[in-house]
Amino acid sequence: MSARPTLRVLGCSGSYPGPESPASSYVLEAPFDDGTGERTWRVVVDLGSGALSNLQRWSDPLGVDAVLISHLHADHCLDLCGYYVMRKYHPTGQQPMIPVWGPEDTAGRMARAYDLPEEPGMSEEFDFLDWADAPAEGVRVGPFTVHTRAVDHPVLAYGMRIEVDGAVLAYTGDTGPCPQLTELARDADVLLAEASFREGDVNPPNLHLTAAECGTLATEAGVQHLVLTHIPPWYEKAPQVDEARSTFGGGRISLAEPGMLVEL
Repeated sequence: MSARPTLRVLGCSGSYPGPESPASSYVLEAPFDDGTGERTWRVVVDLGSGALSNLQRWSDPLGVDAVLISHLHADHCLDLCGYYVMRKYHPTGQQPMIPVWGPEDTAGRMARAYDLPEEPGMSEEFDFLDWADAPAEGVRVGPFTVHTRAVDHPVLAYGMRIEVDGAVLAYTGDTGPCPQLTELARDADVLLAEASFREGDVNPPNLHLTAAECGTLATEAGVQHLVLTHIPPWYEKAPQVDEARSTFGGGRISLAEPGMLVEL
């Protein structure tokens, strides 16, 4: 068991699965003793199109303690459908219910996506919880404490700040530039930031970040390690690193890749 919490990239392709990666999904793991003995706790952050395959490759899909959904676009949530089937019909029996935190109507969205009646939908497998109802002190899942802020996207979307064992992971989700991101990323050990756009292009407003904007955010927030993710398959990834480096000179920059393991 790792002595430090880890972030594993399951999928990092922006907007749809690419030839080398599923869409957005990440697993956080950390050892923790909740009074019943130490074990590895796992939270899945987003479960986009195709990501369930890599959840099975690099983690224990039946050992997940919670799923945290940033927003309800398919590239961030749609593999909950397959995960529902796995947990409901697994040969070892129906698995225990786990919490799924997400925006308003996550339960209805997922039921419709799998063509289920909304009652009961997937509510016998997942305990759907609304980020809007999260306690002020944050959502606790074993060793993890999660704070969210609504960010700037065409649908209701949340960025996350996840604290575990003295370390902080900030996750932008999908968003245009907004002040909430600096609050979420303040002094983070790792900033997982979407870099869907490029500087110099005519980019739609209120939708995504450029790599340079990710670098600026990391500088303003005092981040140690910037991990660029959610780059669409139509762009080369390496130039995004160079662009981010032009605005973030004080720390480490990495490109998210499937299977990548980051120690917090």
